[in-house]
Amino acid sequence: MPSAVTHLPVKPREPVVADDRAGFGALRAELHERCADQDLAELWAGMATGERRAVLASAQLDGRDALRGISDMPKANRDAIRAAIYRMSQYGRRLRDRLEGERPHPSRELAGHARQALAEGNLKAARHWLKLIEQGAV
Repeated sequence: MPSAVTHLPVKPREPVVADDRAGFGALRAELHERCADQDLAELWAGMATGERRAVLASAQLDGRDALRGISDMPKANRDAIRAAIYRMSQYGRRLRDRLEGERPHPSRELAGHARQALAEGNLKAARHWLKLIEQGAV
């Protein structure tokens, strides 16, 4: 027996998507790119061959890979390269901090000017130098 009811075509409803809260969508996309090593591929593409060889040496990988694209390497090699870049950047940061730490803080010179002004009895100049220090002029 034929059915007297004819079904109308139904458009599939689009799922309701919540607005991106606090930038989590962008963070999620960044994490997906990082898992796919896209950030590493961009960094690798911008490096000179000598820099690549230095990173590969730090990662204890074959220097001939310096001419290969990062996407042509196995995941284990990409992970080793990422770790080597992280170690090298940490070393560079520590070295820079150590070198900068040996220099006197710029406000030390301003404090010397303030002391000299006080010794000369020039309170106006001393206040000027102290005000610069307090405002963080340097």
